[in-house]
Amino acid sequence: STIHSPSTLRLIEDFKAKYPGTRHVQYDEVSYSGILQANEACYGKKAIPSYQFDKASTIVSLGADFLGTWLSPVEFSKQYATNRKVTGEAPKLSRHFQFESMLSLTGSNADDRFTHQPSETGAVALALLAKLGGAVSAPSISDAKLKQGIDKAAAELLKNKGTSLVVCGSNDINIQVVVNAINEMIGANGTTIDWTKTNNTRKGIDSDMNTLAADINAGTVGALLVYGCNPVYSHAEGKKLAAAIAKLPLSVSFNGTLDETTEQCKYVVPSHHWLESWGDAEPKTGHYSFIQPLINPLFKTRAFQTSLLKWSGGKSIATAPAADSTGKTIAPVAAGSQSDYE
Repeated sequence: STIHSPSTLRLIEDFKAKYPGTRHVQYDEVSYSGILQANEACYGKKAIPSYQFDKASTIVSLGADFLGTWLSPVEFSKQYATNRKVTGEAPKLSRHFQFESMLSLTGSNADDRFTHQPSETGAVALALLAKLGGAVSAPSISDAKLKQGIDKAAAELLKNKGTSLVVCGSNDINIQVVVNAINEMIGANGTTIDWTKTNNTRKGIDSDMNTLAADINAGTVGALLVYGCNPVYSHAEGKKLAAAIAKLPLSVSFNGTLDETTEQCKYVVPSHHWLESWGDAEPKTGHYSFIQPLINPLFKTRAFQTSLLKWSGGKSIATAPAADSTGKTIAPVAAGSQSDYE
């Protein structure tokens, strides 16, 4: 699955350099591929920006449960609460419109909530863009209450240009392109949307995983290394994938449990549990955290990173400095003795 550890990503690059035929595929079971590809098409950046709900006076969500499950709910909840508290003599609260098909935690907190069929998400986005003055044809929406909601949301967005934000939970690239156009029209980029700090927790592209599955089925993959994901269980073609993995000349799973994918692999080299692990992370550009274990490994496990080090010929993670997401070199941190990694 998505890796946002600078040191682990560096080790993967070293491994790819040692074995030039290697491909690194990231697969997220809860996919954000649509928004990643839409941003690449619109801005040339296959990334997710930072959404700043605390700077938004008008918030419109198209099925994004940003207080419950969407992307980074803990971060967003704190931001959202900033402008939802009645404080001072002249409090100014944000206005929140929620368009969704099923009741969510976010929808239950909205000032105005409007429901529609799941298949109508794209129509709602297009109708909203048309109301804002976008050069698109407004789709036909029969629900009078829904049409009224789109009118009200558009009016608030226009009234608060530069301090408004529209987010969407759809994984459809076309809908996300429309949402990008809406945010451009209301001046969200650079104010309520920050591109200088991207969210690195979701990088998986659905088409990359589909290509890998097709290549495994076609017999063009000689070896498969699996770490931190279980595609046989969660992928749409999981049953075919299981049969294909079982036929591979070499398949290795680093997963800590005997899940459906691991069962099909010829070798199981379980990595440490996260409570037993050293590590680092850059979940957002320029925001680093370091991980240290609370206990010694209980079983004969070995860190995934240690295996990559050994197989790529490296002796220590400190042999070369890693680079962060901005391209700047960062000094490696000694996270324990070599025996700790053994």
